[in-house]
Order: sequence, then structure tokens, then C-alpha cells
Amino acid sequence: MISTPHGDKLKALLNNAKLPEGDKPRVTAQVALYDAWVATMNNLQGEGDALLSSLIESLNAYKKSVEFDLIFCSEDNFLYRQKGQLKLDNTILEEFLPRLFDQRLVNGLARQEGLECGPKKSFSGLSFDSPVLALSEGGAYLKAKDQDFSITRKHNIVISRSDKPADRFSKDFHVSYFASEIKTNLDKTMFQEGAATAAELKKSTTGSRYILLCEWLDMKPISTKLTAIDEVIILRRSKRIGSNVRSNFSTVQGRAEYKEWFEKFLDDHPLDIESFKRFVFHLNECFPDADHDAEDIVLGRGFF
Repeated sequence: MISTPHGDKLKALLNNAKLPEGDKPRVTAQVALYDAWVATMNNLQGEGDALLSSLIESLNAYKKSVEFDLIFCSEDNFLYRQKGQLKLDNTILEEFLPRLFDQRLVNGLARQEGLECGPKKSFSGLSFDSPVLALSEGGAYLKAKDQDFSITRKHNIVISRSDKPADRFSKDFHVSYFASEIKTNLDKTMFQEGAATAAELKKSTTGSRYILLCEWLDMKPISTKLTAIDEVIILRRSKRIGSNVRSNFSTVQGRAEYKEWFEKFLDDHPLDIESFKRFVFHLNECFPDADHDAEDIVLGRGFF
């Protein structure tokens, strides 16, 4: 079952006591648009690039309806100024990415069983504390890290050093084989945090893959070769709007003056299908076809 972080945030907004009266019917209309968007994606046919193209087309249309029509064009300041807290726009991709966990896009998923997809806590380490502590009281500790998007398999670990219940540690956890963090604007601090997370993930799950996704780049590009990040993908292939322009967006009057400019900026820099093709490429590399690693195929291409 696909998680619905964006839909949950959107519907919860209707019960927010601080939501201006003028925005309530607009949010109600947005809920209807959300339901229609989900239904559209559920009913899409085809496979491969054709399916991906249809998914991205629907994503761009819906995301613009939230970012521009609902938030930017509001005649009150609440929705724009509280974007960070409300998390309406930045949860859309979090809800969308599990749609790419699809055998029609990643054929190799057909040979896997028990995989789960979505935002989950993923195993990142196991440690032991003082020998005087019982295992169940802190003597053993399993660390997990939240991932915006991950493909995982559930495991259970049991550690025992005697027959006493207190000396028994048992924990369910998820091992992430593919993980991704999603950033709206990627700056240097976020990049460094991503590098640390990737290193921690790969130390515990050596065959995993870590992709850092962002919509807009807010830093000078840094090579990922010296980090554990497999790749940074810029979904809109553009830099973030400069602070000298963004400063005008915090008021109704400022947004009205920049309305045409901002709409054109979004239209000129949509979420790019080539960037998503790159993401799907990594998924296919992580979960290859059944014949990808067969002996005759390996010998035919001459490397593995």
C-alpha cells in the first residue's frame, strides 16, 4: 500500500484553526484535485518510458496546482509563510516516488519477494554498551535512520547471552537496499548530511545504493566521488531563485507583482523526465533483470 504523506497533510490542513476563511474553499478544491491525481496515476497503462512520461506529466500538473495556484496565488499570507511547517509542496515527491516501484518500470522487481517501498526507518548500525547492562535494558542498541524513499526488506534480530529474559534483545527492523533523500533546495550543509547518511547506510548494508534528489540546486556542484553518495539528481535542472527575488514573495502584493514571472519560471523548469529516467536507471541497476547476471550474459558482455 502506497503511503500518502501529502494527502494526509492536505486533508489535515482543513482542520487547521489558523487556516484563513478565504483559503478554506480553495483547500477543499485542492483535495478534490488530489483525489483526481491519485486516480489518474492508478489508472495509467503502458510500461517503460511511455508510462514514466505519463506519470511525470501528471506530477508536474498537480505540483503546479499546489505550489502556484493554491499557495502562491493565495490572497492571504498563511499558506506561503507556513510552507515549511505545513509541508504541502515538499511531500508531493515523497508520495510520488513509490509510484516508480513498479515492475513496468523496473523489470527486476519481478524476481524479488518481500520488498517494501516508501518512507521508512532503515537499519544503520548495531552497537553494544556496558557489559553490566542487560541486553534488553540498553546493553544492545539498534540504530535506524528515516529515509524519504527506500526499498527495504523486513528482518528480525535476536541476540541472547543467557536464558534470562533480560539478557535477550529482539528487534524488528528494515534493511534498505535503495535509499533516497528528497530536498527542495540542496545546499552544502544538506549535501554533507546526505554524504554522512550514505556512508552510514553503506557501512551496514554494503550492496545498497543512495541517491540524493533535489528540485533546485542551492550550492556549487561538488563531486560525489569522494563520498558514499552514488549520485545527486537535480529534478528541475536549475538553480534556486535568488534571495533578492524570493524576498518579494512573502506578501500578497509582492506575489501579485511576480505572479506572471513565477508562473513562467515554473513552466520553464518543470520536473524533468530525463532526471527521472536517471533515477529509474539506478533502480534497474540495483534490481536487475533475471538474466542480467546469468553466466552466458556475463561472458557475452565480458565483465561483471
